[in-house]
Amino acid sequence: MLKPLMIAGALAMTMAAVSAQNVPTATCKGCPATYISNDELQAYLKRAIARNLIDQQVRSVDAGKSGIAVGMVHRVKLDQPQPNSVAEHDHVSEVYHIISGSATLVTGPDLVDAQRRPATNENVRLLNGPGSNAASIRNGVTHQLKAGDAIIIPAGTGHLFTKIDDHITYIMIRIDPDKVVPWKDETASKAYLAQP
Repeated sequence: MLKPLMIAGALAMTMAAVSAQNVPTATCKGCPATYISNDELQAYLKRAIARNLIDQQVRSVDAGKSGIAVGMVHRVKLDQPQPNSVAEHDHVSEVYHIISGSATLVTGPDLVDAQRRPATNENVRLLNGPGSNAASIRNGVTHQLKAGDAIIIPAGTGHLFTKIDDHITYIMIRIDPDKVVPWKDETASKAYLAQP
């Protein structure tokens, strides 16, 4: 009777040890999930349209080894790009999910006449950290974006809208491994939306 119990105990201990070895270590212990309602996102969109704002940070949170931000972006009709409007971010990668509208976006790492953005620039301080603007992208890749599409733009990759048909609205997810963008929680978001 004792031998079967010893075998069962040894088997249980072995399984526990194997199981413990296969459990990954979380990169963010105790980090809460962040919920953003569609009502809040729509409030940002409404504000963008009413005030002719392009990019607004909805949240920016600590996710352990990285910061993650959610922005709401609304751009109006564009027949040709503005001078020096290529953007490149040193640390922050971006993911666009197109909600409505359509546009032509050119991406690529080979920037022409790149100029560093000053540290006082609002985009640098609040949205996507240090980076450059440039005149154009040499050997860029052209993407035709429409509602439902998504595109990933790694840090260091230039990007430029060359045409926006009527408008384009998209949710932007920013991945910030160096945590260069300040945090923005729900309380800060509500305060921002309440501003006259």
